[in-house]
Amino acid sequence: MAFDQPSLKGRALRLLSGREHSRAELERKLQQFEEEPGSLALALDELQAKGFISEQRVVESVVNRRAAKLGASRIKQELQAKGLDPQAVSEAVAGLRSTELARARAVWQKKFGHPPEDSAERARQMRFLASRGFGGDTIHRVVSGGDDD
Repeated sequence: MAFDQPSLKGRALRLLSGREHSRAELERKLQQFEEEPGSLALALDELQAKGFISEQRVVESVVNRRAAKLGASRIKQELQAKGLDPQAVSEAVAGLRSTELARARAVWQKKFGHPPEDSAERARQMRFLASRGFGGDTIHRVVSGGDDD
């Protein structure tokens, strides 16, 4: 091993210093640097045992960073892409669903701020909210201007 190359653990810590990463993400990013089979798993096991890798913190981080701009289905997609435990993902998404209407209204208000004037504008506003991962019922209520919570 060359002395100027950081160890697998060093590389993992550098990635973790930027943001929370799941174990699956770290494995994917560091696999190319593994020189001995099993050495990556050992390094990640050690970091996980010391609390440097935490799926719960990854979930909380994604939810806190993205909830103000995205709907529950889009956040669920991001969490699943990180290779997190399906149960943890389901619990996080269930918590987001209760605030979905208010978050969708805030995103819509910031982007548009006024009800659609015609069907083309209505469709554009609905597509925008759908692209952000908000559900169909929520989108309809927001774009229609219904305040029935």
